[in-house]
Amino acid sequence: MEFNHADLFEGVADAIGDRTALVCGDLRLTYAELDEHANRLAHHLAAAGVGPGQHVAVQLYNGVEYAAALLAALKIRAVPINVNYRYVEGELRYIYQDSDSVALLYDVEFEERVAAVVPEVPELRHLIAVGGEPSIDGAVRYEDAVRDADAGRAFPPRSGDDTYIVYTGGTTGMPKGVMWSAEQMLFAFWNPTIPRPDRPEDVVEQARNGGPMVMMPIAPLMHGAAQMATWIAWFMGATLVYTRKFDAADVWRTIEREKVNSLTVTGDAMAIPMADELARGGYDTSSLFAFVSTGAILTGTVRERIQGLLPNSMILDRFGSTESGSTAEAVSGSSPEKGLRFAPDVEDVTVLDDALRPVKPGSGIVGQVARSGFIAHGYYNDPEKTARTFPVVDGRRWLLTGDLATVEEDGSIAVFGRGSQAINTGGEKVFPEEVEAVLKGHPGVYDAVVTGIPDERWGSRVAAVIQPSGDAPAAGDLDAHCRRELSGYKVPRTYAFVEEMKRSPAGKADYRWAKQVAEEAR
Repeated sequence: MEFNHADLFEGVADAIGDRTALVCGDLRLTYAELDEHANRLAHHLAAAGVGPGQHVAVQLYNGVEYAAALLAALKIRAVPINVNYRYVEGELRYIYQDSDSVALLYDVEFEERVAAVVPEVPELRHLIAVGGEPSIDGAVRYEDAVRDADAGRAFPPRSGDDTYIVYTGGTTGMPKGVMWSAEQMLFAFWNPTIPRPDRPEDVVEQARNGGPMVMMPIAPLMHGAAQMATWIAWFMGATLVYTRKFDAADVWRTIEREKVNSLTVTGDAMAIPMADELARGGYDTSSLFAFVSTGAILTGTVRERIQGLLPNSMILDRFGSTESGSTAEAVSGSSPEKGLRFAPDVEDVTVLDDALRPVKPGSGIVGQVARSGFIAHGYYNDPEKTARTFPVVDGRRWLLTGDLATVEEDGSIAVFGRGSQAINTGGEKVFPEEVEAVLKGHPGVYDAVVTGIPDERWGSRVAAVIQPSGDAPAAGDLDAHCRRELSGYKVPRTYAFVEEMKRSPAGKADYRWAKQVAEEAR
């Protein structure tokens, strides 16, 4: 057995095969049943010519098929490629080609877009349709693919060096494929409340002794955070619960029905509708003891509201990235509007200055959050970005996360925001996250995204795109609200009001779209 996700899952399935591994709607599979299901899909892919190191694109909603696709690809040493199911034809063409995918599992709901692009990607030679009869020539139904395939294993040996890729980003440019080795990824995203294993067999023992935990990530599996939450749950021997799509009422009904213990969301974009639905009442949340945000930080007002609705649950914010893994937890009392501070979970997280040297705690020097040790090894098909993001200093390889921060005297890290999104207005630097958090504290604001737009005098001006909560608040009211919390140069000078905010399925802001909307409003 290796520190390889497929090896470890098979070991867990052998140890606790009769325990429920996955629930989605009315479907329930034990660890043994899910393992056999994934074996069938793996043998089908291998028979279709998918070999070690080749890429299998997955363009699906959450469900058994997505979980099986992850496992099946890794079982034959292939690489699963997550595809954003909202992508239109041009974006699909890019990711199919950039990822060099040779096979694709897709939901028939997306078939029109898939059919328009596949002829332009000859390398994509095998298609599996989920949820209905395909109309694309040569595509096979998922049910047919797994029905007659071998349910046994008999796969070649795997390695801890096998590749795992997660495509991430796309808010300011096209997405990029973050490359990991299986072992490095396993440790980078390891549950920080549990000691790291010394041997692969220790993971199996942890799962065997894990107890009846029920865990539920509600982000789409096309987002790395949900995939990592999936592996964490299985390697704890937990029951994993999905909903096919995000719907707040469906999530709370599922939590009540399945007695979910731990829920994972991605920031305000999911937490706000969850809070709205919970406030309407009628849900039994007594089983829920942890409400965790990963991939995006909860603003203080949203966090306080959730805590008020779930007084007996822990509300936790995790800090990390697809390239770095899970690295830190928010310090009590910190929030984007009051100042974000994180306590690192691991020793190899620090802040590097412009010369790529660790900043002195308490010095006030602003640098980039960086991590060494268990980190990704680069971006697929992008050696230049890999070299910029993963520099080697004195023989030590670092990941530069792009988050600007200082180190406090107590060793905690005060994070200001992503440097690439910072707005330079008249020489002053404004971090959108801080302004967004303050705006969302106004009772008339349901959601907010802040961006910079050109300004003849200041170079850039701060602009806010607002989704109102009811009638749009007056710009003067928003201005007065912001000035009570922010320095004048941080206060938006342009407001644009929209009926619905455009975000990724995982809740990430679409800054390209926001910038265009703000410029039109100006």
